Amino acid sequence: MAENQNQSQNPGGNRGSFQGANRGGPGGNRGPGGNRGPGGNRGPGGNRGPGGNRGPGGNRFGRRPRGRDDNNDDRGPELFEKVIYINRSSKVVKGGRRFNFSALVVVGNREGKVGLGFGKAGEVASAIKKGSENARTEMVSVSLRNDTIPHEVRSIYDGANILLKPACPGTGVIAGKVVRSVLDAAGVSNVLSKSLGSKNAANVAKATLQALRQLQLKKDIYAKRGMEVREPAAPEAAKVETTEAVN
Repeated sequence: MAENQNQSQNPGGNRGSFQGANRGGPGGNRGPGGNRGPGGNRGPGGNRGPGGNRGPGGNRFGRRPRGRDDNNDDRGPELFEKVIYINRSSKVVKGGRRFNFSALVVVGNREGKVGLGFGKAGEVASAIKKGSENARTEMVSVSLRNDTIPHEVRSIYDGANILLKPACPGTGVIAGKVVRSVLDAAGVSNVLSKSLGSKNAANVAKATLQALRQLQLKKDIYAKRGMEVREPAAPEAAKVETTEAVN
């Protein structure tokens, strides 16, 4: 009797009295097209937007993809960048240990401009990035003669003592790792150096940069004294004057 009553209440023998015996309409699906929309997908183009992607430019609202563009670099012109050292420190907290990283970075254009930067962060990449940004903001100009230094110089910073001497072409950079990094960033290709005293990387790097800032060209010294640089006479002219004096 119960089955006969149910059949009498629902002649189609299904959940509803729809002709398609499904949830939708006559097509037997959700919509007349057999899918969510007339195009068979979310939109007329078969995707989220007319361009087949999120926007006409291939991204949401037509924006350019994230990342640094080679032609438009926000960090300025390409510079020589090198990490001198990375130090890790730990702090004991309630949940365990918390690590922090510090990085010393040197940046230069290899044409007489160089800078040092120190960065701290909870990750190595972030510490290097901060150090690079600080070095770029603290770049200084140094006086060079061709690819070497104009004269001998000595600098002391804390316990570090650095001695730099000019060298002839083909000598190369005779220096340690830290001093070499700073000299390469400044654009020095031939130089002799000696590190005395402390071997701390930060102190050695700062002493090297301080030594480079002490360099002066001959014309700069004469300009400070209010004098003009006199170029030596040519050898041929000197011989002619000597011959005339003898005659």
